[in-house]
Amino acid sequence: MAEVEFGGMTFKGGKMMVLLTALSTLGGASWGAFEFYADYMDMKEIVANIDTTQIEIRNKIIEQKIAAAQGSVDEAIDYSRSIKNDLRDDFNRMEANVDRVEDQNRELEDKVKDMIDKADERFDNKRESLQTDTEIKINALEDRLNMKIQAVLDNPLASFDFDKLEPTASGGSGEGKD
Repeated sequence: MAEVEFGGMTFKGGKMMVLLTALSTLGGASWGAFEFYADYMDMKEIVANIDTTQIEIRNKIIEQKIAAAQGSVDEAIDYSRSIKNDLRDDFNRMEANVDRVEDQNRELEDKVKDMIDKADERFDNKRESLQTDTEIKINALEDRLNMKIQAVLDNPLASFDFDKLEPTASGGSGEGKD
């Protein structure tokens, strides 16, 4: 078997493998630390070379844009509130107009009902008046007719054919007339 002597110690077999593993781990850790330190130094140089005035200018521009946008947003909010208030006022005004029109409609409806009732009453009165007048005229005509009939019946000189309800020319029984 192979032997390795290091620092006054002799390593054989398995110990030699452990020593190689420890040395490779130590070498890898040293290489990692070196790379980390190199990256750190590169970043330190980049940070040292950063122009902060340019960053500040860029930040101010962004702040101005945000302020302008905030102003626009505030204007839009005010405009929206104004529109909302105007719409509410318009809606309230329309509602008041609708209420007024409904009241007028109810009043007109009541007036029309009254007019219809009065017209109906006038028509009923007129109809009754016409009916009464007609009945009076019929009764008067009937009375006059009855009086004339009675006068004819009471007159012995008048001959009347009751079958034909016509007076005869001879004054007799109605014979001789064709």
